[in-house]
Formats: sequence, structure tokens, C-alpha cells
Amino acid sequence: MQSVIEGKACYTGSGSAINSGVYDGLTTDNFKQQIIADINAAGWGREAVNYKLRDWLFSRQRFWGEPFPILHELDEQGNKTGAICAVDPSELPVDLPLIEDYKPHGRPEPPLEKADDEWLYPVIDGRKYKRETNTMPQWAGSCWYYLRFIDPRNEHAFIDPELERQWMPVDLYIGGAEHAVLHLLYSRFWHKVLYDRGHVSCPEPFGQLVNQGMILGEMEFTGYRNSNEQWVSSAEVETNEERQPVSKSDGSLLQIVKLDSDQTEKQGDVFVLKSAPEIRIDSRAHKMSKARGNVVNPDEVVADYGADALRLYEMFMGPLEQSKPWSMAGVSGVRNFLDRVWRMVINDRDEEFELNTAISQGEPSKDQLRVLHKTIKAVTQDIDSLSFNTAIARMMEFVNFFTKESDRPRAVIEPFLLVLSPFAPHLSEELWFRLGNQQTLAYEAWPAFDESLIVEQSVEIPVQLKGKVRARISVPRGLGKAQLEEAARSNQRVSELLEGKQIRKVIAVPDRLVNFVTSD
Repeated sequence: MQSVIEGKACYTGSGSAINSGVYDGLTTDNFKQQIIADINAAGWGREAVNYKLRDWLFSRQRFWGEPFPILHELDEQGNKTGAICAVDPSELPVDLPLIEDYKPHGRPEPPLEKADDEWLYPVIDGRKYKRETNTMPQWAGSCWYYLRFIDPRNEHAFIDPELERQWMPVDLYIGGAEHAVLHLLYSRFWHKVLYDRGHVSCPEPFGQLVNQGMILGEMEFTGYRNSNEQWVSSAEVETNEERQPVSKSDGSLLQIVKLDSDQTEKQGDVFVLKSAPEIRIDSRAHKMSKARGNVVNPDEVVADYGADALRLYEMFMGPLEQSKPWSMAGVSGVRNFLDRVWRMVINDRDEEFELNTAISQGEPSKDQLRVLHKTIKAVTQDIDSLSFNTAIARMMEFVNFFTKESDRPRAVIEPFLLVLSPFAPHLSEELWFRLGNQQTLAYEAWPAFDESLIVEQSVEIPVQLKGKVRARISVPRGLGKAQLEEAARSNQRVSELLEGKQIRKVIAVPDRLVNFVTSD
């Protein structure tokens, strides 16, 4: 505090109001809330959050970039008068001039100052001007690119009004949180200006925003050893002032040991040393960077596992919004799933890749239809909610079921391929043609599900003894209370547990549970 009084440091804490009348003594936060409430009650104003777009962020001192279409008026001595004007619309866009060398020249002026006089100093109606030589940033175009995408070849306007009304606003925008300022905030600003001037029909450019999580590098595992080469659990490690790992017990320096994934195993929510499960280790996934050497080249993944496996794994890693660590073992697991899909349809032992003998023209059974329609319903709903990882899990359940089926009707397999196709388009298309279809599945209608076929004919009921589950029985859905109690009593384990006991009450809830309450 003394250094603050002496003017050597800034006070960054929360202060208290002084010389402020009725507000004296209030902390800064309470003072703000109280004065806002009083101003609002008096009708003088209201609380608001204002955003400021900083012009200096938009201006670059370099050659590449869109030139600003601005002219600075010059006097007879060649000095700027302070008057500026925009380039005539007939001369837009302003193209970059051809210059031999656009390297920085060591002076404060931008590289465009090297342009020839004809470009740099236009004369209009007898007045001499100098062009603005700063350029726009690389994200200037991204502020409104979504509009130009709708009408990219229009040479008369930035977008046709009819097309804009037809396609805008964008229903869903998926991007990274790092775009929040340099793209999303500026896009809204530009769009609202265009809306106010009547060039677009909607006040907002994007209807819904989802920020996708970042894909991190593979999990890195770190263990610690003391001077006696003994392992120290990470729970007993802290960092000293020099950011070195030390023992919490005696402050001694510890040795950092990098571990391979096969030296570790997961135990609950943490990782431990496989050879010594009592030793907890640090696990962390870092952002991919060349410096850490943890960058994954997608071309190599495609070459080794296929484009479908890469695509599918990225969606299967976890919820879209979460950051997730990369795992080559996970890619391999997804590839195994795709291989199972292939073998479900194709006889992989046949050199000609003929259809699996289980593929038939027969009618699906009730159980097969139930699994198919449950899958269609679940995947449809998961896609709508952008829950791609759970949609893939549903399809894995489908494959697990039909791999065990000796009869796999085409009437079930073909709708499944349509459901799989957005996730694994190459494999789905290949199998679609192998099944004898002549047209691409890309234009086939999305399969609909029948709710009546999804209802389970039987239900598993827990049987409780004094509130504790002792057995589970499978009974037809909708069984009455008396029939449900009888089914529970006929179960061998339940019957043994009830032998010799006096039953005081039986609680039977259809399709839910049976609970026997005994006197002892």
C-alpha cells in the first residue's frame, strides 16, 4: 500500500466511494449497482454494454491486402489538407499496383508508398490526391464472405437481393471460439450496417452459433522420481518458485520422467503407473504445435486408415463443443468398426468380394426391424442435436447385433447404409453399389422410423427384497400387478430368498419393479 501512496505502483483492488454523498463507503461493485439502479429509477438512463470496434486493428502497413478506397487531398506544395474523399464507385475495386519490390523499406510509410506516381497520386477535376497506402487485414473479406458465397459471380452487385432473401440468414454457424472477435463480432457489425442501409433483408447474419472444441495432441504422461530413483506419486508433487517439481514432504527436487501410454493405465478419473498402480502420474494433452512435435498430419492418417476412418474418428472423439486429445489407438478402433461393417455385407475371404451369404431378400424379423428403427430414430435425433459421437455409438450397436445374425435382409442393411453415409460416405457408397443399386445413394431419401416398431415386446424388471435388487426377470410388456408378482415368485433365485420369510407387503409396479417387504 505504501508503494501505491508513493506513486510507485497501481492499486488494482476494489476501492470504496468517498466524497460521493449517500454512496460514501460503498465498495466499487456495490457503488456501480446502486447508482445504476438510482439512475434507472429516476428515468435518466439504464445499464448497457457497449462494444467498440478499434479502427487501428483494421489497418495494416503492408503491401498485401485490399487497398482502402480513400483519397487524401493535397495542396500545391504536396501536403495533405486534411480533406478526404472516397474513390468514385465506378473505379471500384481499387487494385494493388504492380511494383517490383514490396519488401519493407525501413521507413514508417507502408510498402505501397513505393508505387508509381500514376497510381499513387491521381488527379481528379484538376485536384491532386494521394491514395491511402495502408491496406485492410486478411480477415476483411471474411466479414461478409457468407454473402458473396451466395452469389459469387455477380459483376454488378455484391449479392442479388432475391438470392439474399432466399438464403439468408445462415441457419447454423460452426466454428472455433478463436473466431469470436476477428470474424463473428465484425461480421455482425458489417451485416447490421448493410441492413440499416437496406442492402440485406435480415438484421442478423447467423441464426445459431456452435463453438467446436479444439483437437489436442496425443495425451502426454509424466512421472516423477526422487534422488533414490523411487517413484513419487503426482499427488505428492508441487512446483517451487523456479517452476521445478519438488516433493511436498521435504521440498527435494524430483526428476521428470516421460512415459509411454503402454506404461500407464486408467484408474477411475486418473492415470497410474501400470507396474505400480499406487503411483499416480500426470496426464495432459497439449495444443498441437510444431514446437511440441505433436502435430498430426491428416494426409498420413488417410493413407494408413482411409478418409472415412479419419472423418468418423473426429466425430466419435466426444461432444462437438469439448476439446479432445487425439489418439491413434482411437483411429484404429474406428477403422475396426468400418471393417466390421464391410464384413457384415461382403465376404472378405472371397477374391471377387461377393456379397456375404447372410445377405438375403427375405423379410426382416420383428427384432431386426426393431433394431433398425431404433437406430434410425437415434441417429436422426443425434444429428439434429449435433451429437455425432452418440450417433456413431448407436450404429456400432446395430453392427454388433447384425454381425451375429445368420440372416441379414437387404431391407434392413440398405437403410442402415443410408444412415451411415453422412459419416462414412466412401464405404457406404461402395457397399450400396455392391448390393446392386445403380444410382448413387447421395440422392436417396433419408429413411424414416416407425415408432410402433421400436416398442420392446418384453421388459426387464428388477426384483427387490426390502428395497435391494436381488434379481432381474424378463416379462411381457404391460403385465398386470398380480401376474408380475407371480412371475417374480417363480424366479428360482427369488424363490430361494423368500423361503421361510413372512411377506408383509408386495409392491408391484407394471413395467417398473417388484419389491417384497418382509417382516424380518
